Amino acid sequence: MDLSTVTHVTSARQRSDLAALGPTVVPLAGGSELFADPRAHLRGLVDLHTFGWRALTITDDGLEIAATCTFTELSQLPMREGWAAHPLFYQCCTALFGSFKVWNVATVGGNLATALPAGPMITLAVALDAEVLVWRAGGRDEVVPARSFVTGNMTNVLAPGDVLRSIHVPLAALQSQTAYRKIALSPLGRSGAVLAGRLDADGLFVLTVTAATLHPVQLRYPELPAAEVLAGDIAAIDCWFTDAHGAADWRRAMGLLLGEEIRAELVGGLA
Repeated sequence: MDLSTVTHVTSARQRSDLAALGPTVVPLAGGSELFADPRAHLRGLVDLHTFGWRALTITDDGLEIAATCTFTELSQLPMREGWAAHPLFYQCCTALFGSFKVWNVATVGGNLATALPAGPMITLAVALDAEVLVWRAGGRDEVVPARSFVTGNMTNVLAPGDVLRSIHVPLAALQSQTAYRKIALSPLGRSGAVLAGRLDADGLFVLTVTAATLHPVQLRYPELPAAEVLAGDIAAIDCWFTDAHGAADWRRAMGLLLGEEIRAELVGGLA
C-alpha cells in the first residue's frame, strides 16, 4: 500500500540522522508491515538500511543480529560446531508465511518492533534469552532482555524516536537443545500458537509461549519438570486472547498440547 502522505525519506548514515524521527516520522526497515496499512499521520521516513549494518556477526560470546537483517539472511545462518539450537532459526523464520519477496525485505528488528503476538522473531529472541540493544532518542544506549521488550499486542518498550539497533544471542543458548511447535487455524494462516523449548547443558529448561498470548510468556525450571507440573503452569497463564486467528480457550488447549510435546521431545533427547 502506498503511503501517500509521506513527502520525504531520510537516508540514515550516522546516528544523528535519527533526530528526524518524531510523531510523524518513523524508521523504515523492510517495510513489509509499515506499508501494509494506511498511516495518514506519517509525513516522513528514516531509512535504516543506509547505515550498512552487517546482518549477522558471530562473536566469541554469541551472535549479533542487526535489526535490518532480513528473514532470508537469518534463515541462511551458517551452522557452527556446537550450535545445537541452530535449527530454531529456520523454524522460526518459517512461521512467517510470506513469499520469497516478503522474506527478502522483512527484517528481524521490524518483526520485533511491530510486536504482533504472532511475530516469530519474538519467539526466537525470547526462547534464546537474547538481549535487545535500543538506541534511545536522547543518545543513550539501553540493553533490554528480549522477554521484556514486547509488553502487549503491538506494544513494546520503544518510545518515539527510539530505534532497535541489534539483538544479541548468548553462546550458552546457541549450544542448547531446542524444540519447536507451531499451529494455525489454516495452513497459510497467521500463527495461533508458537512455542519453543530450550534445554541447557546445566539442565535448565525454558518454555516460551507466544502467538497465543498477548505478550511472550516464559516458564523456567532448574530441570525438566514433570508433565503435570508443566501443564499446571501453562494452564495458569492469564493472558490468552481471542482474535480472528483463534479463540483464547483453543489457544490455551494448544499451549497445553504443544508444551507437553516439547517437554517429551527434550526428555527423549536425554535418553
